[in-house]
Amino acid sequence: MLTNYIKIAWKVLLRHPFYTFITLFGISLTLTVLMVLTSFLDHLFGSHYPETKRDRSLYIMQMRTQDSTRTGGSSGPMSFKFLTDYAKSLKTAERVTICTFVNSSNAYVGSQKIKLNTKFTDADFWKVTDFEFLEGKPYNEQNIANSDQVVVITDDFKKHYFGKTEASVIGKDVEIENLHYRVIGVVKGSPITRPFTYADVYYPYTTPKSNYQRTGMRGGYVAILLAKKKSDLKAIQDEFQSHIARIPLPGVQDGYKFAYLEVKSEPYLENFTGTLLDGNKGIKTIFFGVIAFIILMLMGLPAINLVNVNVSRIMERASEIGIRKAFGAPVRTLMWQFIIENIFITLIGGGIALVLTLIIIQLINSSGMIAYADLTINVSVFLVSLLVCLVFGLLSGVLPALRMSKLKIAEALKS
Repeated sequence: MLTNYIKIAWKVLLRHPFYTFITLFGISLTLTVLMVLTSFLDHLFGSHYPETKRDRSLYIMQMRTQDSTRTGGSSGPMSFKFLTDYAKSLKTAERVTICTFVNSSNAYVGSQKIKLNTKFTDADFWKVTDFEFLEGKPYNEQNIANSDQVVVITDDFKKHYFGKTEASVIGKDVEIENLHYRVIGVVKGSPITRPFTYADVYYPYTTPKSNYQRTGMRGGYVAILLAKKKSDLKAIQDEFQSHIARIPLPGVQDGYKFAYLEVKSEPYLENFTGTLLDGNKGIKTIFFGVIAFIILMLMGLPAINLVNVNVSRIMERASEIGIRKAFGAPVRTLMWQFIIENIFITLIGGGIALVLTLIIIQLINSSGMIAYADLTINVSVFLVSLLVCLVFGLLSGVLPALRMSKLKIAEALKS
């Protein structure tokens, strides 16, 4: 029976090319937008190179302080000492890395200036992340203890500084901001959309200009806490908050007296949205509400249009419906026929959308708009898209099917 329904659907598609074009165009365009959007969100928030352990990581990005009236406050990254005292000492975490956010520097090749994004890190940075070393190796605790002026650079910076050479640059000298460093490793770069790991040059935190010796609570450092397994995240958060709770209040930082202090360790998505919306729960609710509304509109409006197209398409088959009902076909059978036909057509549109999405993603990855972009259609993206296809098929097929299956025999045969 299912095979017969699909054969009928195929014949209907071929019978009316214009309706077929309108239907498939609406479905494929909507699903292409949704799949590209889903792929981009997965690129932003999923576990991808070099942050492949995001699913068992917590991020500490900023400290918030407020006065006693909660009318004034400030927020920002922390000092290396603060994170060493309160994060590095965690016993429930497998490993903790402390690093700066992205800084700016300049290097010169002759008269040409190269603008750089740089990052100071500890040795654990290379164990919490999963960078691919194309040459050499990361700096270690010994390099840090010796204050060795060594750097790890990206393959892109290597190309700009040393030219398009296949020869190894390990041990060679680079001059950045009038200081000389020895290249110890070359890595495949991280996309700019992953700010905790993105940089062109990575320094040990004991090299000049890192300000790691600052004694206050504020500074330029953030941290990533890595759990042994995902189920340990809650225990790590609880232990970290117990450490923060030991900080005496009220306190004074850089002349500012504060009565409330908040430092959170959160999964990446929560950290991102909390920072973006500055921790305001009302704004966060509105933000997610707007996102949900946009997605609903992306699905709903084309579905409404397709309902109208499907009603017109099925109306032309009224005589077929009348004959089948005259021979005893139940309403349920007719409904399922139209729903299956519509899902079949929707899946064809989904197949077209999948091809279009692959083309668009490939264009984005190769365009250079996002350095080291790695958008993909992985299993989760494909399953979401498949679910959307099925929902789309039901939304645009149930109403016409219900209407047509309830046509009276006499009325249908007159059409």
